[in-house]
Amino acid sequence: MTAAPLIVLVGPMGVGKSTVGQLLAERLGVGYRDTDEDIVTGQGRTVADIFVDEGEAAFRALEKQTVHRALAEHDGVLALGGGAILDADTRGLLAAQRVVYLSMDVDEAVKRTGLNAARPLLAVNPRRQWRELMEARRHLYEEVATVVVATDGRTPEEVTRAALDALELKEA
Repeated sequence: MTAAPLIVLVGPMGVGKSTVGQLLAERLGVGYRDTDEDIVTGQGRTVADIFVDEGEAAFRALEKQTVHRALAEHDGVLALGGGAILDADTRGLLAAQRVVYLSMDVDEAVKRTGLNAARPLLAVNPRRQWRELMEARRHLYEEVATVVVATDGRTPEEVTRAALDALELKEA
């Protein structure tokens, strides 16, 4: 029998999936796992380096394998990379999960990330590229989401509380 995550977090880069995921895991008394961290650990290099060295298609194939393995193995809080929802098979697997989409607008993204060039998909014109990414992905995040939690103007603790309340989960 396979495990299933208690909560899966999705959303754009810089929205706070790692921070909120760790807080949720602490509050619920479960483990935390981040698929981007799994990739970095497994490959011994950053996501940006994989993008540069091998291209987006190779990264997405690696990401799909990593996400599917984590969905089958992990029973705590799982954070997915911002583009993991692009894969139709992954979206299909998420249909059976409790998924929280952490959303934010572009002004919040600028505050949080500076929309810097260390993010490979935002290297040329970060604000425009972020908007285009969100236009392409927002409906996919919403499609897989059990609940949507807006993060704009909220602290990680407030976002964590909102997610717990929306999912009607009690702290450990």
